[in-house]
Amino acid sequence: MVYLSAVLPLFIGFVLDFILGDPYLLPHPIRLIGTLISKLETFMRKIAHGNERLSGTVLAVLVMVLSYGVIFALCIICYKINVVLGIIAEGILCYYLLAAKCLKKESMKVYTAIKENDTEKARKAVSMIVGRDTNCLDETGIIKAAVETVAENTSDGVTAPIFWIMLGGAPMGMLYKAVNTMDSMIGYKNERYINFGRFAAKLDDVLNFFPSRITAVIMVLAAHITGLDGKAALRIWKRDRYNHSSPNSAQTEAVCAGALNVQLAGDAYYFGRLCKKKTIGDNVRSIENEDIRRANRLMYCTSIIMLVLAVAVRLLIFGGFYG
Repeated sequence: MVYLSAVLPLFIGFVLDFILGDPYLLPHPIRLIGTLISKLETFMRKIAHGNERLSGTVLAVLVMVLSYGVIFALCIICYKINVVLGIIAEGILCYYLLAAKCLKKESMKVYTAIKENDTEKARKAVSMIVGRDTNCLDETGIIKAAVETVAENTSDGVTAPIFWIMLGGAPMGMLYKAVNTMDSMIGYKNERYINFGRFAAKLDDVLNFFPSRITAVIMVLAAHITGLDGKAALRIWKRDRYNHSSPNSAQTEAVCAGALNVQLAGDAYYFGRLCKKKTIGDNVRSIENEDIRRANRLMYCTSIIMLVLAVAVRLLIFGGFYG
């Protein structure tokens, strides 16, 4: 039973996400963390006295401590009551931490809209999953944005949470998602957040450093398995994995670009301003709508391989941690 408690929660969480996807209508811990971040930001700015970097750091520490501490306490209580209850509770928590089905569902909305020749619908769909301005995107730009999002969030939304769950169960997975949520909310390099969100943004880079690189290597293998161009995936990853302002984001984007033989990234508009960005991959062929489906297939294969590795590691090293 102790070995089951080490691996079943992650497996349960993955299967539930695969079948059900994000539970939009239920209370979601990540949304609660988002609310906590918003409330703390308002409070910390009131007492900052001009020291935004310090107040932003305090906010980040408080969010991490609360996110980890509450989930850790909940898991301990459930396991103390009954091991089966603990496995179920932690499995549900792991389910909340994974976003493979949601990523596929949202990106396929773009695919469907493009297939229906409804560009406006496609722009609206892609605007829900990217941070760039989408009102000026043509069909090619919309498809490219969707593929990039699937590629990048293979790590952020699926394999990185699996990595941290592997090391510390649902509590560590929740800590990672708390940092990831802070980065998405206050990690911008604009006037409002350049100082206030600096610590959260840097911490997100640290926590994603190893998962993004492990994911990229696994994705190269997944490219071979799924019938994509595995050789080009490895070559483009080696060459273009740092063609991004983030030290981690281009890791999986580069593999995906190589696997699909398309060119990703490049200049984009954010908040009405043109941002000059390096391209990733070679323009061997024009990107097409079917590449969204190929990117999702690559994402799922990568995620399954990561799950198998994580289960193996927990069986070997962390078996019985919660038992």
